[in-house]
Amino acid sequence: MNSQSLNYIEQIYADYLANPETVTPEWRQFFQEDGWREAVAMPPVSPPEPAVEPPAVSQAPSNGSADGTHAGLNGDHYGGNGESARRSEHAPPNPLPPPGLPSTPAASAPRVGGEGRPMRGDVQLVALQERVDQLIRNHRVRGHIIARLDPLKQPRPQPPELDPAYYGFSEEDYDRVFSTRTSYGPQERSLREIVGWLRNTYCRYIGAQFMHIDDLAVRQWLQDRMESNENRIHLRRDEQLRILRKLTDAVIFEEFIQKKFLGAKSFSLEGAESLIPLLDMAVEDAGSDGVEEIVLAMAHRGRLNVLANVIGKNPRQIFREFEDLDADKQIGRGDVKYHLGYSSNRETANGREVHLSLCFNPSHLEFVNTVAMGRMRAKQDRRGDRERRRGMALIVHGDAAFAGEGVVQETLNLSELPAYSVGGTIHLIVNNQIGFTTTPQESRSSTYCTDVAKMLQIPIFHVNGEHPEAVAQVLRLAMDFRYKFQRDIVIDMYCYRLRGHNEGDEPSFTQPLLYQAIEQRKSVRAGYLEHLLELGGVSRHEADQIAEERQAHLEQELASARSDNFVPQQDMLSKVWKGYRGGPESEAPDIDTGVERDRLSQLLAVQARMPEGFNVHPKIQRGMDKRMEMADGAAPFDWAAAEAVAFASLATQGYPIRLTGQDCERGTFSHRHSVLHDYTNGAVYMPLNHLSKDQAHVEIANSPLSEAGVLAYEYGYSLDSPDALVMWEAQFGDFANAAQVVIDQFIASAEDKWRRLSGLVLLLPHGFEGQGPEHSSARLERFLLLAAEDNIQVVSPSTPAQYFHLLRRQVLRHWRKPLIVMTPKSLLRHRECVSDIEDLANGQFQRVIPDTRITDLSQANRILLCSGKVYYELYDRRDELGLQDVAILRVEQFYPLPTKALKAALDTAKPGADVIWVQEEPENMGAWRFLRCHYGDTLLGKFPLSVVSRPASASPATGSRSAHISEQNKLIADALGQ
Repeated sequence: MNSQSLNYIEQIYADYLANPETVTPEWRQFFQEDGWREAVAMPPVSPPEPAVEPPAVSQAPSNGSADGTHAGLNGDHYGGNGESARRSEHAPPNPLPPPGLPSTPAASAPRVGGEGRPMRGDVQLVALQERVDQLIRNHRVRGHIIARLDPLKQPRPQPPELDPAYYGFSEEDYDRVFSTRTSYGPQERSLREIVGWLRNTYCRYIGAQFMHIDDLAVRQWLQDRMESNENRIHLRRDEQLRILRKLTDAVIFEEFIQKKFLGAKSFSLEGAESLIPLLDMAVEDAGSDGVEEIVLAMAHRGRLNVLANVIGKNPRQIFREFEDLDADKQIGRGDVKYHLGYSSNRETANGREVHLSLCFNPSHLEFVNTVAMGRMRAKQDRRGDRERRRGMALIVHGDAAFAGEGVVQETLNLSELPAYSVGGTIHLIVNNQIGFTTTPQESRSSTYCTDVAKMLQIPIFHVNGEHPEAVAQVLRLAMDFRYKFQRDIVIDMYCYRLRGHNEGDEPSFTQPLLYQAIEQRKSVRAGYLEHLLELGGVSRHEADQIAEERQAHLEQELASARSDNFVPQQDMLSKVWKGYRGGPESEAPDIDTGVERDRLSQLLAVQARMPEGFNVHPKIQRGMDKRMEMADGAAPFDWAAAEAVAFASLATQGYPIRLTGQDCERGTFSHRHSVLHDYTNGAVYMPLNHLSKDQAHVEIANSPLSEAGVLAYEYGYSLDSPDALVMWEAQFGDFANAAQVVIDQFIASAEDKWRRLSGLVLLLPHGFEGQGPEHSSARLERFLLLAAEDNIQVVSPSTPAQYFHLLRRQVLRHWRKPLIVMTPKSLLRHRECVSDIEDLANGQFQRVIPDTRITDLSQANRILLCSGKVYYELYDRRDELGLQDVAILRVEQFYPLPTKALKAALDTAKPGADVIWVQEEPENMGAWRFLRCHYGDTLLGKFPLSVVSRPASASPATGSRSAHISEQNKLIADALGQ
């Protein structure tokens, strides 16, 4: 029995009353029993969401809901011992009569539920109870639609299912008492009280979307927290004063910049000043939850305000950047002030220290999201915080970007994955209700900009940014939810943008009516101050004094910024980055990266031995047997084995390893098998984490089908893990195309723009093997176009030993630059692409490998330079033809330019000898044009330089394997002069 059955039971009962013989014997017996009426009148479960949908609109919800006083009755905030100690003191609701409801009680209205169970035959009252339950549920599901979220009060239709009249209630029903056992608080309420309580909880200045969450316990927790206090907060006087101070800080800062730096771009926060007290409270609450580090990310709007009033950057430094008096120090480098990041330590009100880090961010807005998450994950891992309790990521979004950028979905999708979870991220949307000049109707197909977040089992809160205490309630609820469930949460703060996209824009060109409404608005501070004055807790004198103090402070800071004695804050590498450096490679000496032979054998053997009772797939077992032969010196190392011992040698030396990418556990080409699965029961075993008791942690994990989000995440991880080998592997090299923003805006330029170093490694399978245009080229030419000032390393190792030394070099030398590796595909199993154990035990990475057969180049009339797979084809064809005057040299490092190594390799060559660059790529791709740009038509001033390649093409490769073979044969023949 439940409320969904009532209509059916009513019909059967009516038939029974008319003629008992028309119903089945079971139903006759049921209606003859005395207990049936109690069964029907028991508190029913809520029905499923009704099929009626509200009209689809894209503007913010507006008026039309009831509300009570602004300051609700909620418990104070307490903190202690790193746990969430925030509690709610439940007070009986005191709603105002909802609009349209009668204010005079109906006399002697019958009760439904509890002691007022219906008498025999009064099934109509049971049906009314069902409708009340539907009304309650629909407010939980749809109440946000009519919540007063928009400060500009733009009109919006009301869904009919939120109107009591929709359910057939008449005036005499408003004082009828119904059961509310399924809700927090009193077990019974009149319909008038129920509607007022629902409107106050779900339709005031906060709209909650949470009924899409499948977990009943989570929904019930949220219902209890909101319905117990009508989703309102009671703040102590000191908390109200703190909000007023932070609003004053925000307003005065923006007004000061507008007056002192006329016409300068600052991406003002005006219209959304509640962001500052919101972030301030987030830091305070996080400290009470035991959070020790917060990584923040945000785009332009309000960034300077956040830097000054939340993160703690000295205003004089910001003002100095406006003055732009240090141009000689910024030539060719640096970034605009509203892209810059900062970090600081902040002591909370309860005496706890929280480290704040605001990420640097380019104009590609949302791409910083997973950078922040990756940084937080690295900080947690470094602290040994496997429970993800001591750090928090907080990301501030814009409404248009949150709805429009696909990387947002990638970010949300990472949130619950074991290799990427950070214990829940707070997503805060500063909802301007416009994107540059584009309205919501033009920029999204959804009702809310947040609708993409409904893919997760998390609540979404919409809140009116002009009501700071509603903002405070939502923030506190969000922080408590995150602490309890360790999931993401979304806060959509409705506000407006006082000025254009930047201070030079005229927004009324495109939105004249909107900006006429905005011009009528007073600041959030002014409105909140009026509220506090009405309550009598704050005087006008106190408020004026706060503003005067802030104004005077900013005047002092500006004077200091303009002083000839100004000393800029030094942005030096410190803390975890102490001892590491960037700059030119010439200042980074090479080091020996070999490992003792016996140690290599041991490290490979331990990975080839399985635990007792672990059953490896027979094909993989044959590979493990082969690795045992390699460990014993009976077989040379292949690519996968060299990688395995590189990882193992670093881990046992104390360097953490992290590798993610699509299918990277097995390897796209079924070569790595770093994570093994029992063939009989599916159990998982990872040999690299069973090397020794004191080894560093090794994490190798498959990523979702994402490039931009995952690569940005690993980049962020590398920013806080300079001592780790952090790698991202593309399934095929060309997949990096989908992450080009991350490569351009972060990886290649961060040192120049922000003086931030990274040792991230990109493994990009590359090689022309007849697999078509999409899986041939990792677009080597694109990375080389980005190469300048020794900003990145671009390499193409051709042997397992080279790969081994390259990975170890990346960690062991303290010069930190991103490393882009063109890795092989067919060479993974090529019989000649192997290395003796001695090659791994001795030496270091070679930037150029001389010809191993023709050591005296004076005997060569033709010198070929190449890289990667084509070397082996040239080598084999030269042997077949018996050519004795053709030398083949391998260029293993493209950038930084290996000029010194080239000179050494060509030292014995005859001046004037033809040097030919051979590449599989079309002439307009690959390394040719880069090399010719730097070396000209004459290499090193004495060797004519030309090229053999495929013809210039708009596409990297043919889709026909036969055509590929024909092209390849011609290319090899031309290179060898045949």
